[in-house]
Amino acid sequence: MRDLITVIAKALVDHPEDVAVSEVEVKDELVYRLSVHPSDMGKVIGKQGRIAKALRTVVTSAAVKHNKRVSVEIVS
Repeated sequence: MRDLITVIAKALVDHPEDVAVSEVEVKDELVYRLSVHPSDMGKVIGKQGRIAKALRTVVTSAAVKHNKRVSVEIVS
């Protein structure tokens, strides 16, 4: 899951070396924190959050195979 988020994020940003994904378990849910360069925040979020929503949809769909609940947070 972490690799999937990393590959997608690196394809979107201008500073792929600053992309980092950390994993935190909260209760029965895995939270992935995507950290990007501050100037790349808009590219990862997209207009009206469309890219962020699509990223979350892809990750959630992939997590169904593993019977896990996941969420993605985007931080700078």
